[in-house]
Amino acid sequence: MDRKDGPMALRREPHVLVVGGSDSSGGAGIARDIETISLIGVRTCLTVTALTVQTHEAVMEIHPSQPNLVADQMRAALQANQVAAIKIGMLTTAEVVVAVAGVLRENPQVPAVIDPVLASTSGRALLEAGAIAVMKRNLMPLCRLVTPNLIELAFLVGSELALDEEGAVRQGQVLLAADAQAILIKGGHASGPRSTDILLRCDHEPIRFDTPRLTMSMRGTGCMLASAIAAHLAKASPLEDSVREGKLFVFEKLQKNAAE
Repeated sequence: MDRKDGPMALRREPHVLVVGGSDSSGGAGIARDIETISLIGVRTCLTVTALTVQTHEAVMEIHPSQPNLVADQMRAALQANQVAAIKIGMLTTAEVVVAVAGVLRENPQVPAVIDPVLASTSGRALLEAGAIAVMKRNLMPLCRLVTPNLIELAFLVGSELALDEEGAVRQGQVLLAADAQAILIKGGHASGPRSTDILLRCDHEPIRFDTPRLTMSMRGTGCMLASAIAAHLAKASPLEDSVREGKLFVFEKLQKNAAE
């Protein structure tokens, strides 16, 4: 091993700590996160919150990690590397949510992006119903950005699915009022010729990021977007720029897949 590529050099490179569940199909979860962050040129380290048995069509089994194991993995990763951002995905239980929040409180200088994964594409619950309130109260206020889609947003605020952009923004404002720092409402589940994501922050006007809506769909785009944003935050980009670059990354990936 060349001296400049040794362990000390590796530790000084910015990393994104990926916190989430495994996906044996490789279509979402930590596999998608690592792939995305690597393509942007940032290293990753890892905390596994759950092992799953799944295909591209269904989730058959979920085995949550013990909360203390999750916290210990996070602390070890933070000790071993220069973690410049944290990306949080599947958390499964309220106890795991509390464990992750505890480590974030110990490391307030590291920006965290949480993709609030509540259910799989096939409809299997990935977070206990009772854990949603714990996530809102204990974890979201510690995160630099929360990235719900329209379905997740409705669950988080305990409301019906927003029928239009105005309704989605109102629901996002409810999360901001619950002490979230910033919300990116993903428009992938909306309709119309443009796919619009909306960034909401206290004391800021909403910022819209839109691309042409593609007809094809792909699993793991939520993981991909949050991971891409975290990767750009790890490269010291401002939040707005990180969101813009992340949105563009996902669009280009979808466009490439549609052409293949």
